[in-house]
Amino acid sequence: MAVYTQVSAEALEEFLLRYDVGELVSAKGIAEGVENSNYLVDTTQGRFILTLYEKRVEADDLPYFMALLDHLADRGNPVPPAIKDRTGEAIQTLEGRPACLIRFLPGVSVSHPTAAQAEAAGAAMGRMHASLTDFTLVRDNSMGVRTWQPLFDRCGRSLDDMADNLHAEAGAMVDRVVRGWQGDRFPQGTIHADLFPDNVLMRGSDVTGLIDFYFACSDARIYDLAVMHTAWSFDASGTTHHPAIGEALIRGYHRTLPLSDEERAALPGFAAGACIRFFLSRAWDWLNTPADAMVTRKDPLAYWRRLKIYDPGFVRDFKSLA
Repeated sequence: MAVYTQVSAEALEEFLLRYDVGELVSAKGIAEGVENSNYLVDTTQGRFILTLYEKRVEADDLPYFMALLDHLADRGNPVPPAIKDRTGEAIQTLEGRPACLIRFLPGVSVSHPTAAQAEAAGAAMGRMHASLTDFTLVRDNSMGVRTWQPLFDRCGRSLDDMADNLHAEAGAMVDRVVRGWQGDRFPQGTIHADLFPDNVLMRGSDVTGLIDFYFACSDARIYDLAVMHTAWSFDASGTTHHPAIGEALIRGYHRTLPLSDEERAALPGFAAGACIRFFLSRAWDWLNTPADAMVTRKDPLAYWRRLKIYDPGFVRDFKSLA
């Protein structure tokens, strides 16, 4: 979440007239995240999230995301579907951007998850994947393996401004991971593709919300778990690895959607791919985020450091969980 597009109180008041949600009380921009503009909106009838979709989210993809959230909510998953206006429409336009008013979910995202919280989050992902086995819509992974080499090329030599010789080292790693990718060999489905701790809301050790599905797509389910592993089992800087957290994630997932031995063995390779994906997207954002955007940029090197953890010794740690 972030704020790129400013919304005036007058425009927001007029926008809310389309809905049966009461009158505007207050609105506050949310700085976390990097993808869309988000506001926390309080009305006389409750609390909501207003999202304006920026350039990385294609307007033509929004019906897919809305259908996905409705599908998950109908099956009891803790997700925030968009609220429909008085005419039954969920997707609107505000300040020249596609926009939705979204149900607010209680809970907080944890910065330092415990093993119990990680296990609950892994189980929630497993239930989500199981709920999506009959979801028929398909969307290509907009940040999948086919995009990594072109994104690296666009970042170019500017990577060396972040660390000495980073361009050459990252280029070699991108080439190796892309050439060895085996995503098509594993069970496919609809995945979240971005289930970081800040996209999971919790009360204690209970999951109360899974949010921000705007990278959701069709891909290997094990890749989704790998993304989660890289995000949850390290500190924010990527320098400290917490194996117990990663083990708890896998344990929780396996409890709700069992993993095959082949999936377990392949998880470190998919985690390396996840590190490449987020290193590159963060690097691009770091180099190209407008100076006046109300957004918290994330350190690309935090994912470069994580990448170095997924070595042969760490593969043995995964196999021991079978």
